[in-house]
Amino acid sequence: MIILTMYIAIFAGAYFIVSFFQRGKESKGFNALKTVTFGDESAVTPNRAAAFISVITIFLIWGAFTDSKLVPLHVTGPFVGDTSFTYTAKNAAGDTADGNVSIRVHKIGDKPDKPEVEATDSFVQNDSILVGAWRSKLINVKRNDEGYKEDGYQIVAIDGKPIKAGESVEVEDGKVALTEKKSLNFTPTKGLQLEPIWMPAPEAVVSRFIEIARDGYQNFGLWEHLGWSLIRVIVGFLLGALVGIPLGYAMGLSGWFRGWFDPIVEFMRPVPPLALIPLVIIWFGIWETGKIVLLFLASLWIMTIAARAGVSGINIAKVHAAYSLGASKRQLMWHVMVPNSLPEIFTGARVAMGVCWGTVVAAELVAAQKGAGMMIIAASKFQLTDIVLMGIIMIGIIGYGIDILMRKTERWLVPWKGKH
Repeated sequence: MIILTMYIAIFAGAYFIVSFFQRGKESKGFNALKTVTFGDESAVTPNRAAAFISVITIFLIWGAFTDSKLVPLHVTGPFVGDTSFTYTAKNAAGDTADGNVSIRVHKIGDKPDKPEVEATDSFVQNDSILVGAWRSKLINVKRNDEGYKEDGYQIVAIDGKPIKAGESVEVEDGKVALTEKKSLNFTPTKGLQLEPIWMPAPEAVVSRFIEIARDGYQNFGLWEHLGWSLIRVIVGFLLGALVGIPLGYAMGLSGWFRGWFDPIVEFMRPVPPLALIPLVIIWFGIWETGKIVLLFLASLWIMTIAARAGVSGINIAKVHAAYSLGASKRQLMWHVMVPNSLPEIFTGARVAMGVCWGTVVAAELVAAQKGAGMMIIAASKFQLTDIVLMGIIMIGIIGYGIDILMRKTERWLVPWKGKH
């Protein structure tokens, strides 16, 4: 919630600041004269300042909440250092005495010495413990106290604050709880920073990337893992497009094809590809064929609907104009229907490729020896969050690169999009 609030605040602040400095500097070209921009893709272009600030904001928030050395500001981190609290115990005779617990909170991975304690003359003895940041530690203080086995012995207060079994008390630099078995549990203040096991710092991910790029992971190089995922996605997507586009054209041009295949397409369209994994394994096995089939199904229905929508959305006036000029059905198909349906098909292709990238991790979950998804799944079993995050980032970068390539291809093949 804190991260979301910060992100929204930065978004709003950046918008007003950039708008203030860009006021009066808007382009005076043709698009600036348009009074209606919705529905016209060419009239709305990405604000480059907003894109740059968006990336920097995500990086700064990531670094601030992971104690990264690459960012100047950080949120409050976990308590690390020496602290203590006092507990009050009552023995069977009704006498009370205080004992001190010295605590040394250390960073995960460090192995410091325990704090030294002084002996006391009462039935309560001092104690000391080590506890890692973000962790908690049970303190069986009563084992050092005289008469703790007697029925009347009990801990009644922490730092002078009354406490009962099942309750907790806030102390300096943490919180102390009294368990049902009369042991104390100390939890140091965690702050707002995220533990590395949940979210590593950016430099940790970069370091892991360099290591795996050099030495590989699970007996294969990083580029082999990414390459196999890319090959699977491209093959599955191309097969889906090869079948889906002609099927979509047929459904858009023929009432018989539309009636025959529409129930199948509309039934399969909302079914997530992940739900098909058990069936695909039963029918096609756990090796490459099953993975390709799953990715094929992930793209098939999207490409079918995109092609169908592209053909169905053609302006009928263009069809009448072509016929009036003497065009044959073949000429109508190649010179009217295909060019006018390409924008919808390219939009569907971008969506299908995104779905395929999202499915490849699940496809490589079963019996895969190579692939980005396999790398992520294997690392998650050992809680190697830096490798998991690195794999996710690499998949995102490659997917974004493919999307840019498809957009450039669309501009090359469909230069008339948004201009008529």
